[in-house]
Amino acid sequence: MSERVLLIGHGSRDDEGNRAFLAFARRVQAAYPKRRLEACFLELAEPDVPTGVAACVEAGASRVIALPLILLAASHVKLEIPELLDHARLRHPGLSIDYGRNIGMHERVLDLLVDQYQAAARVAGSPVTLSAQASPAASIAADAHADAAQDAAAGTAIVLMGRGSSDPDANGDLYKMARMLWERTGVATVEVCFSGITGPRLPEGVRRAVRLGAARVVVVPYFLFTGVLLKRMARLLGDLQAEHPRVPMRMAEPLGEHPGLVDIVIDRVEEAAEGAAHMNCDFCDYRRHAVHAHGGGA
Repeated sequence: MSERVLLIGHGSRDDEGNRAFLAFARRVQAAYPKRRLEACFLELAEPDVPTGVAACVEAGASRVIALPLILLAASHVKLEIPELLDHARLRHPGLSIDYGRNIGMHERVLDLLVDQYQAAARVAGSPVTLSAQASPAASIAADAHADAAQDAAAGTAIVLMGRGSSDPDANGDLYKMARMLWERTGVATVEVCFSGITGPRLPEGVRRAVRLGAARVVVVPYFLFTGVLLKRMARLLGDLQAEHPRVPMRMAEPLGEHPGLVDIVIDRVEEAAEGAAHMNCDFCDYRRHAVHAHGGGA
């Protein structure tokens, strides 16, 4: 059976964001020669999903693994893409289309968020990482550095920013991620905000962090690539910085800039290819322990 992976991006009115998605698709292909890949967009850019499916068929595919490169599952993932794929099945009889899971609550997404936060915090003047040292003097310096890092984290607020959705389930997942990010980083607080559709919005999240006494604020966008919204939020953060000049503020890079996202996408493709079914929470410790106990962790 000839297969193609159809990687579905959201699409943007900003060509830079679309180019970033296509460049990411090329990185996935380079790291994953096992299966050939086509890239398309759900909206706002070309090629669209029907064109992407047709390209797979023209390449000789009898099976398509469609993977939505979308973080949180709302109407795009739950309704719109499945409807487009249903139409594609009618248009291409005999073509097998398997629909993979969105990126969502994959356990490694938290690692990416922590890394992006730490990179931004370093620029903002927060010592958040340590290097191993051997000598007693170096050990003392490392202990002092650790104390400074702990103090810096205690004075830092992360504002985790999502796109926002009319689906409360998707919005709730961002709050769940925020809790885990707080436990992982040890910062003073992780506030949640959205760029649109629902509240709280970015100004509310940042102002709340400042009222809670944050010495610095790091906005971590739960976005994959740059685009109109993210650039608008960056300008808005500049206005908020001017409003609170004594509290350094920094926005982290979107997750698509992190090399670890490639491995997450490959994992989702393999999962769909194998027809694997999992619990609805990749972070569940009970699931991890069960997998390990039954020999599935190798």
